Amino acid sequence: MFRISIRCLNNPGNVRFPYNSEIIRNWNHIPGSHPWLNTLMLAVGTRLRHACSVTSPRPTDLAESQVAQAAEMIAVSPRPVLIVGSQAMLNAAEIDKLAEALNSLGIPVFLAGMARGLLGRQHPLNMRHRRKKALKNADLVILAGMPCDFRLDYGRSFGSGTKILSVNRSKTDLRMNCRPDQAVLSNPFLFLCALAEDSASESADWQPWIQELNNNDKEREKFIAGSSEQTTEFINPLFLLKALNEELDDNSVIVADGGDFVGSAANILQPPGPLTWLDPGVFGTLGVGAGFALAAKLLRPQSETWLIYGDGAAGFSLQEFDTFVRHAAPVIAVIGNDAAWSQIARDQVELFDDDVATVLGRSDYHRVAEAFGGRGFLLDKAEDIGRVLQEARQAAAQGVPVLINALIGKTDFRKGSISV
Repeated sequence: MFRISIRCLNNPGNVRFPYNSEIIRNWNHIPGSHPWLNTLMLAVGTRLRHACSVTSPRPTDLAESQVAQAAEMIAVSPRPVLIVGSQAMLNAAEIDKLAEALNSLGIPVFLAGMARGLLGRQHPLNMRHRRKKALKNADLVILAGMPCDFRLDYGRSFGSGTKILSVNRSKTDLRMNCRPDQAVLSNPFLFLCALAEDSASESADWQPWIQELNNNDKEREKFIAGSSEQTTEFINPLFLLKALNEELDDNSVIVADGGDFVGSAANILQPPGPLTWLDPGVFGTLGVGAGFALAAKLLRPQSETWLIYGDGAAGFSLQEFDTFVRHAAPVIAVIGNDAAWSQIARDQVELFDDDVATVLGRSDYHRVAEAFGGRGFLLDKAEDIGRVLQEARQAAAQGVPVLINALIGKTDFRKGSISV
């Protein structure tokens, strides 16, 4: 398996995620780490550094004519939209430069995947809702590290006359399901930074368009607020997530591992800044949560690390609470326990009238955390949310990993969402 992994890392096309060499360098100094694991981390780190150095396009790879052509397209567009994907976050050490570039460009932007949080909690250019409607009404869509996959309805989300500017490191993803008016094979980070230097912001001309998109956001937020007040069995998951969002401080890191509950979280939780949102990726590859949370807490020990689990996804890595305890990594995990694989059940039950293999139990996950030496809370009443979240934060501040087993009800908030 190790050799297979190394061969994959030798293929530059497989390195599509930010990595931090700090955890590689410091792994030997983590208490309780094992010699064989040290060797593995060192070997993987060496391969990662080599692969990433190969795949990161040099500044000279970006032709000035490509930037100039893009600037011309933007200058004549009255309704541009920018979508920034995880791929744009590869230059993690310079990520503030990317945020400054987006601000300078003045184009309304949707942040996808691990780009969430790039502009902070509240930014007038950061649109969080009604992306499909925005794309239908836009006359120019810039895809920066975002393939035209199922998230964009395989290109059907665009209006008939919409121009497309695609920037991607992958030749395949560059033209996936679309025919870009301009296709730039390059690092989206470098391209956007260069574009910001070349383009004189005309955001004042886009104010009516930006206001239209902001109004769309406000309408959706109003709908979410109303939905969060609906009565459900146990706790309304939207009400819980809105309360959790209020607890997040400016240094919080959010790790998402789940389907339906995490999908709702992506609509409600607001990452406080760049590189503060980690998720399972485009296909919802469940099981990454504990590993991501462990790394995040070890690299940013002063930050609160919140691990948002679906109850199905928690089954893949809940045993890592033993690791959290042994390595003194006081993560705060919140399990949205609705006793189901809800994202699958939504379509399956409606199409086949059969819930086979989608039903789970209201298990006592909090007792698992306690058995490993952590602190567990059972949260089954909405009126207890504030108290439990506060006590969880206090326990984590004292160095104890925490798990909140939140019993939640079912809503139609994500009805029609894609099941993968």
